[in-house]
Amino acid sequence: MVSRRAFLRLTSAAGTAAYAFTSSGLESLLAASAQVAGRSADDVAQDEFYWREVQHAFDLDRTLINLNNGNSCPSPRTVHSALKHYLDMSNQAPVHYRGQLEQNKETARRRLAAEFGCDKEELAITRNSSEALQIAQNGLDLKPGDEVLTTEQDYGRMLTTWDQRARREGITITKINFPVPTTQDDLYERFEHAITPRTKVLHFCHITNLTGQQFPVKRLSQMARQRGILTIVDGAHAFAHFPFKLADLDCDYYGTSLHKWLLAPHNTGFLYVRRDRIEPTWPLTAAPSRSNKDIRKFEEVGTIAAAPFAAINEAIAYHQAIGGDRKAARLRFLTLRWANRIKDDPRVQMHSSLKAGDAYGLANVGVQGVAAADINRFLWNKYRIITSPITRPDYQGVRVTPNIYTTLEEIDTFSTAMDDVLKNGVS
Repeated sequence: MVSRRAFLRLTSAAGTAAYAFTSSGLESLLAASAQVAGRSADDVAQDEFYWREVQHAFDLDRTLINLNNGNSCPSPRTVHSALKHYLDMSNQAPVHYRGQLEQNKETARRRLAAEFGCDKEELAITRNSSEALQIAQNGLDLKPGDEVLTTEQDYGRMLTTWDQRARREGITITKINFPVPTTQDDLYERFEHAITPRTKVLHFCHITNLTGQQFPVKRLSQMARQRGILTIVDGAHAFAHFPFKLADLDCDYYGTSLHKWLLAPHNTGFLYVRRDRIEPTWPLTAAPSRSNKDIRKFEEVGTIAAAPFAAINEAIAYHQAIGGDRKAARLRFLTLRWANRIKDDPRVQMHSSLKAGDAYGLANVGVQGVAAADINRFLWNKYRIITSPITRPDYQGVRVTPNIYTTLEEIDTFSTAMDDVLKNGVS
């Protein structure tokens, strides 16, 4: 950890200019990151002096505890300021400045592609992961009887999209169920055994939004390609949550939201399309035939605000200032801090694996005999803690998703609240 002497030296007369809090917080974060360079990510994850700089970069309501960052995250000040700047700029002469901001979008495309590990001409910028994935889902030529293999625990909107295609076109949707938590080997075997001669598409999560269950993406993608089957991967909760590259996935399509773990503005996401799949994939809204081979055909959605896309650049800069390894280690540290405190109670039901490499900032916990909705309501009414209740026929619990701005006090308050549930109930 940074010693108190070192911390005070940073904020002394010699270091104040470089380390002082600025309007954006990015400069102080860069200085703090320079001070921890060379130390392991797990070590930095426990350095509260460092994460204090991160916390100061957000304008938050600390009268409540937001542990539902899996829905969407507040942006750091540097990102939100950029968004407001671009909105103000656009409002001065929309038809004129929109063209300029589209060029900023190209910068975002290049930087996102570099972060993801693909060519920029394989990455379309979308408004969220649902739009990205629906482009892939609705863009494939399928005929009656063709089968899509997915899971019961994929995101609801994506399952609804496939179900609509089944009603309209007569394709078959097969949904695999699995216990939670489970292993990646188990998931691979369930998919492999479910494939039939009619299977044309495997659609699965990188990690689920329900419990953070991770899938063996690369193994499934390579197995599918050997059989002439396409793969669509829902990465809504993975990108900028923990480190990986496209080479670790090898899928045909990948969709994600950027307003989650990248901390970008709402209405931002991206779709990766393997180069040889761009031309045969139909866009969600019509594009001219001259754009058949252009990844930008998937962005033809009419007039929309360009400001959120331009501000993606600030979100990438902020993410890189921390570093993906440090960020993932901190999220895991926060999750284990609350989980380890309550998991040994026999009534606690952990629906997420806590093994190294499995758990980062998303986990699901239930209490035997207590409805998830009741736990969620109790946490809010008594402790002003925001979580997300997950209720399914096979399990239920509250999804807990802290973020890099979450303090140890807030995590410990959640642990105390869950102890309260266990000892006194939720009445």
